[in-house]
Amino acid sequence: MTAIDAVHPDAVVVCAFGALIKEPLLSSHELLNMHPSLLPRWRGAAPIQRALLAGDSITGVTIMRMEAGLDTGPMLASSRVRIEAKDTAKTLHDRLAPVGAQLMAETLEGLHSGRAREAAQPADGVTYAAKIDKAEAQIQWQRSAEEISRQVRAFNPWPMAETRFNGEQLRIWAAEAIESPALQGTASPGSVLTATPEGIDVVCGSGILRILNLQLAGRKPLPAAEFLRGQRLDGTRFSAP
Repeated sequence: MTAIDAVHPDAVVVCAFGALIKEPLLSSHELLNMHPSLLPRWRGAAPIQRALLAGDSITGVTIMRMEAGLDTGPMLASSRVRIEAKDTAKTLHDRLAPVGAQLMAETLEGLHSGRAREAAQPADGVTYAAKIDKAEAQIQWQRSAEEISRQVRAFNPWPMAETRFNGEQLRIWAAEAIESPALQGTASPGSVLTATPEGIDVVCGSGILRILNLQLAGRKPLPAAEFLRGQRLDGTRFSAP
């Protein structure tokens, strides 16, 4: 007998467990999962980060019955949440959490009263949110500014998008893609175009990334204006780790 068996639960709620639940637990209890995506999009370990990386404008929470497959169980409820332009993995997580908690409470009440109805996940639109590999946080400046800005937001607070500055690790906490000035074409990706209190503008494969908040290894994160008081960026070219 497991600890769960000992308390004879009416239902077991699972969220961000990080592993597949196996028999005999699956068939012996009512297992409900609160998953932070609109299934079947972004089944798997990192749905919040993958939604941000993909540039999704909408995500949400799905309550489902658990089965042997990876996030494949029938759905009991879902709620949509808009992804804001400045959302990071942390801010989006923190907005989804209370939505999911409320939705789970309503689902449990629906199951108790007999009003809850389940629906199979559609076969179309299935995508998988693979576990985050720390190497994905390394900025490749040949990519577009829009892609890199998504990378910065998706990997905040972990593992943090990073580049190299004078051979040192430089983490990017906040950045935004901006319109490209005509002189961008004269500089290679990773080159600092301008560095002002408003931000540090870096040439990308297409577009310009404006760095707003950054952190050298062993130091605290700083707004661009404060960072520039102690660092000169004239002629700087950031490089991949």
